[in-house]
Amino acid sequence: MEHVSLEGAPSRSLLFTEPVRATAEFGSFVMSVPLLRRASRGDGHTALVLPGFLADDRSTLVLRAYLGSLGYKACGWGLGLNVGPTLEILEAIERRLLRLADSAGTPVSLVGWSLGGMFARGLGRSHPECVRQIVTLGSPFRSNAPIGSHAAQSFERLAHIHVPHAELPPAETDQDQLDVPVAAVYTKADGVVAWRSCLQEAGDRRENIEVFGSHCGLGHNPTAMWVVADRLAQPAETWTPFRPPAFARRLYPVRHRAGCLPDQPVARRSARPFSIPRQCTSMSGAES
Repeated sequence: MEHVSLEGAPSRSLLFTEPVRATAEFGSFVMSVPLLRRASRGDGHTALVLPGFLADDRSTLVLRAYLGSLGYKACGWGLGLNVGPTLEILEAIERRLLRLADSAGTPVSLVGWSLGGMFARGLGRSHPECVRQIVTLGSPFRSNAPIGSHAAQSFERLAHIHVPHAELPPAETDQDQLDVPVAAVYTKADGVVAWRSCLQEAGDRRENIEVFGSHCGLGHNPTAMWVVADRLAQPAETWTPFRPPAFARRLYPVRHRAGCLPDQPVARRSARPFSIPRQCTSMSGAES
């Protein structure tokens, strides 16, 4: 494969402990429910949640239920198993976004787990007027070389049904940024993908947020869920970097709290207004 490889993938010790760690994170979620309810409630806008590779809407059920409890209209992608960038999936998620934005009359927030986050960024690039913001969870979008992933062999087995690599968008670079706010959540203990490929260049409306946890547990990791809720609760006309709640400050790594890459200094916190993308008008290509 030209874009996914076992080379550079996390250690096998991290990979083999993924199930145990993800299970422990679910236990942490159950115990954290009373605290998670203290998150700011949403304004009722629509959030489309995209699952990772070889996962479906069942994997995002906990996250969507949590967002729904905060007042959002949290929607699954409704496309069954995520088998990668097939032409059918790429066209269907585009229609899904356009239909949801048209129905709501306002831009939609996108939350993508792993490969789902890469799809979300692609939608944000092609339809920024329909996207309010993006939150990615362990999504390896930033790589000029093949992405180090233990999912490489499974991905390669399905390559014959994928869109040719040459027809996919090129690897993202620091000079090729999205026009919508993006929060990239990652964990250095990721046992599936190389964590550095999940980072973006921090800057205007762009941040990286590190959490403790596994790759397979990000969808129910209570600290990651709080980040998603916090980002979606921001008023549409303003943006500020993520700040952990006082009661959970020690649960987030301090060094990169302001969203910088590992070799960058911590950025000064500021609030920056930005223009709201124009509301999506009725689109003839959207499904009813």
